[in-house]
Amino acid sequence: MADGLVIIPTFNEIENIEAIIRTVFDLKRDFHVLIVDDNSPDGTADVVREMQKEFPDGLFLEVRKEKSGLGTAYIHGFKWALAHGYEYIFEMDADFSHRPNDLLRLHRACINGADVAIGSRYKKGVNVVNWPLSRILLSYGASFYVKLITGMPVHDPTAGFICYKRKVLESINLDAVRFIGYAFQIEMKYRAYLKKFKIEEISIIFTDRINGISKMTSAIVREAIFGVISMRLKSLFSKKKFLNG
Repeated sequence: MADGLVIIPTFNEIENIEAIIRTVFDLKRDFHVLIVDDNSPDGTADVVREMQKEFPDGLFLEVRKEKSGLGTAYIHGFKWALAHGYEYIFEMDADFSHRPNDLLRLHRACINGADVAIGSRYKKGVNVVNWPLSRILLSYGASFYVKLITGMPVHDPTAGFICYKRKVLESINLDAVRFIGYAFQIEMKYRAYLKKFKIEEISIIFTDRINGISKMTSAIVREAIFGVISMRLKSLFSKKKFLNG
């Protein structure tokens, strides 16, 4: 059995899903893939079901009733991964903004001692391709803001390309994670940071999607801005209550 599971949340990713799955399975290391689909009306899940005939032992599908947010999709995937015994659990987008080959580098970082390995856009300058300047400024500014508020020494706290060791997810009360959008990534890293796990950033090149539509909304940005302050205050006044829910 593979020791690593790549969780890919999807909503209307029919243009990307077959290619991303095949690319992961073509890697030199054996990873399993879990697609968590929010009942995509474009038939994304149907494509995955057809591919399961080709990859019956390594491709898994969980279909939820409706679109419920990125954070809850990953929490669903984390619980599934823990229940099925995986040692390394990855987050990755379906749209090739994260290069599947970099899974090997994140995995290696955790094997070599990291508890959380982050595919970082900002560890070495700004490594983003095809984003307009306004989007870069928003993302980079959000990262600076999060570091300032939380004190967490992570250059890219909103990154969504991550490898968690099993013990990290086991130690976090997943039912206590409150954010569901952009801020979910921040909250997960912050909880790992407060628990003193070793977090390592691996510099990657992030390329904006070519196919499909971005899921970024103004509500997601607002959640990140105001949610980070709320999260920080809660952890300051009652760290134990914050961590345990």
